[in-house]
Amino acid sequence: MASGNLTWRKSSYSNGDGGDCLEVADGAPEFVPVRDSKNTDGPVLRVRDAHWAALVRAVAAGTLG
Repeated sequence: MASGNLTWRKSSYSNGDGGDCLEVADGAPEFVPVRDSKNTDGPVLRVRDAHWAALVRAVAAGTLG
């Protein structure tokens, strides 16, 4: 899947200072596309839906570290 065919969004926690940030795209079947917001022409990591959901839960619970 080409990243140009997706609609990307940054986290609402991201600020505009150009720091490290990920972007994700919605609507891909069975996975969540993830890329570096500073390198939009770079590689896209495809994370399975279930794994992405587990990561989001862990971040929200503060259990990563």
